[in-house]
Amino acid sequence: MAVTVNVSAPRAEHLDEPLGLGESRPRLSWTIETDRPGWRQDACEIEARGERVVRESGESVLIPWPFEPLASRERVPVRVRVRSAGEWSGWSPVTVLEAGLLDPADWTARFIAPPDEEHLLRGDFEVRRAVASARLYITALGVYAAELNGAPIGDHVMAPGWTSYGHRLRYQTFDVTALLRPGPNTLGATLADGWYRGRLGFQGGTIATYGEHLGLLAQLEITYDDGSGDRFCTSPSWRCADGPLVAASIYDGETHDARLEAGQTWVPVKPLEHDLATLTAPNGPPVRRTRELAPVAVLTSPSGQTVLDFGQNLVGRLRITARGRAGERVILRHAEVLENGELCTRPLRSAAATDVYILRGGEEEVWEPRFTFHGFRYATVEGPADPHLIRAVVCHTDMRRTGHFECSDPLVSRLHANVVWSMRGNFLDLPTDCPQRDERLGWTGDLQVFAPTAAFLHDCAGMLTSWLADLSAEQAPSGAVPVAVPNVLGERAVFAAAGWGDAVVLVPWTLYQRYGDAALLERQFPAMCRYVDHVALLAGPMLLWESGHQFGDWLDPAAPPDKPGEGRTPKPVVATAYLAHAAAVLAEAAAALGRDREHEHYTRLAGAVRAAFAAAYVAPDGTVLGDSATGYALALRFGLLPGPGQRAHAGRRLAEVAEEAGHHIATGFLGTPLICDALTEAGRLDTAYRLLLQRQCPSWLYPVTMGATTIWERWDSMLPDGTVNLGEMTSFNHYAFGAVADWLHRTVAGLAPLAPGYRRLAVAPRPGGGLTHARAALRTPYGPAEVAWRVDGEVLDVRATVPPNTGALVSLPGAEPFETGSGEHHWTVPI
Repeated sequence: MAVTVNVSAPRAEHLDEPLGLGESRPRLSWTIETDRPGWRQDACEIEARGERVVRESGESVLIPWPFEPLASRERVPVRVRVRSAGEWSGWSPVTVLEAGLLDPADWTARFIAPPDEEHLLRGDFEVRRAVASARLYITALGVYAAELNGAPIGDHVMAPGWTSYGHRLRYQTFDVTALLRPGPNTLGATLADGWYRGRLGFQGGTIATYGEHLGLLAQLEITYDDGSGDRFCTSPSWRCADGPLVAASIYDGETHDARLEAGQTWVPVKPLEHDLATLTAPNGPPVRRTRELAPVAVLTSPSGQTVLDFGQNLVGRLRITARGRAGERVILRHAEVLENGELCTRPLRSAAATDVYILRGGEEEVWEPRFTFHGFRYATVEGPADPHLIRAVVCHTDMRRTGHFECSDPLVSRLHANVVWSMRGNFLDLPTDCPQRDERLGWTGDLQVFAPTAAFLHDCAGMLTSWLADLSAEQAPSGAVPVAVPNVLGERAVFAAAGWGDAVVLVPWTLYQRYGDAALLERQFPAMCRYVDHVALLAGPMLLWESGHQFGDWLDPAAPPDKPGEGRTPKPVVATAYLAHAAAVLAEAAAALGRDREHEHYTRLAGAVRAAFAAAYVAPDGTVLGDSATGYALALRFGLLPGPGQRAHAGRRLAEVAEEAGHHIATGFLGTPLICDALTEAGRLDTAYRLLLQRQCPSWLYPVTMGATTIWERWDSMLPDGTVNLGEMTSFNHYAFGAVADWLHRTVAGLAPLAPGYRRLAVAPRPGGGLTHARAALRTPYGPAEVAWRVDGEVLDVRATVPPNTGALVSLPGAEPFETGSGEHHWTVPI
């Protein structure tokens, strides 16, 4: 019987769109579809530029480029075939790779700026003959929307995004061949403040963090049908004008006066200096509009306001359809929740979150803001816009969805859906803490705890590779890293904080485990070492980290509302535990990279910190200082208890603490992601399930019972009577506590990585809590994987999909673990 083996089109780096690649030696990946169980690749052949290279290797993820490096602008078709047991597959479909501008010398364009507050820029040029191809390389200081002959270029939102602009400024590459026409052409762009010049930071924030002047850089390269070409660039010949964009702020919203869309007076631009060496191609996908939602209800508030309910807390903006007299205004205000039937804007703090459209008058007008975004479920509309025609446009980084989970408890399934929506809302160009108030910063602690969940739900490898490059660029010479990246908070934000600064170590390690990207680990390794060395110095000769400002187990529900860092777990316990963990992970990373000297050094350091922790904070019977759930979870998960008796006592005591709290959550940002795993490993899976399924506050399911559609920042962001927490820090879209989803994937459903990139899987479902079925599915770097189980009477029925070119260790309840190869599998065991 013939065996079918299909090879996917190769993927370059972590990109689905290989146009404008920033790597001259892009790594290639592919997946296999086959009907042969246990299929394994033993060689591959890669073809490019008429050359073929055979690799005697079973690897199919992030394979090094085997040819001469790509030159700037070079287009190279690539395909691959694979061999297994002496049989070659057919060739894969072709992927055309195209390099971007790989060297600053490739840029002849120069930045230009409007002399005052003009937002519109344009340049005119001639197309001499039929065009074979045309590429636009473009970026801005600020955010931009570009047009060619009046047609929008691309579908990116808030481009070029937010990076540490002094170190890295992303540019975009567009194929604009179809937008050109013979004769006169016009390239134009609208500029707005965005993150570059707009207000950023809480408590009022700061203006013009990165610069006083907006700027545009554009280079249009045309190749004609006879092989000749032209280049048209931003230069002093361009002009600028006022336009309909009256105001645009990320926090405060956008005002657009349609009466000003025509009749501009154009004036010369001025040159603007900016280091072209900072230009870099994107590592991941752009922000895009990903879906639209119609209102599920149009309400009238007690004060008479027209309120739209979109049924989902989301991030994006509204698109309106209006008809009225010239000068009439449509005013849109946004909020995540209602309180007493009215928009609750208090949690937005100083963010106005208000968009205004001023009509040109006459015909029907359709408008959507372009240079802001809001976090909202509800919105009020004033003015001549039909509320039933308004749509919420969802925006986020256009990451490929990779992971799914569902189970028999609809509240738990809704909890997981809420985690997905919170990730969407907060992964808007970088991982933020909240998308609605006057903050929206890339807090390191939030991502550190959420990264494993994020890497399951979406392919965020490229996006987080970019963010880690900013983190390394902004690391202080001492080794400390900012608590938010990019850092707009200044020097006060650059200090070592346990659980926050550790992102520099733990996020690269997570990405290595989930995506198999050893090159990323190698690139981040120096920053990882600098941080751990810095913290070891802070800990001093006793190796106890008891100095400096710490956030602690942030938002422990026992902490006072106005002091969220004052939880039950002593901060030195948290900090020293994290030092031991970071050193141990760094030792593992060194081993993975073949760095024997560093592996030995950080292994010794981790062991010494563990011993110091045990001596200072652990009683002989295993009681951890503070006797808190987070303290025990840290000690158990980070391997800080030297003896089996101590570990057993800590496990029992952790379960007792949970029981004493009525199986309510008693942990904050750092303890919550660990507690279910700690209980599971301590043999108290039942207690972990009781925590998961608790419905009263504080718990994961309490917000779900209150109608939440995203994860809340506080366990009690909304009180049982429907009023909003009075604390000054209350977000209804904040993914950190959603880190429990990683436990749902790995333990409840039973799908986890055992080797980098899921080259080897763990299939280990652990039913409990009265659940009758659960399922997790993941598009791994090697292909689709899935574990699904169902309780049928006294039998556990388990089905699993193991991708080709991988294997799995299967551990079913009550049975000895065993290995299996790829394919579709079905097992039953008594329960």
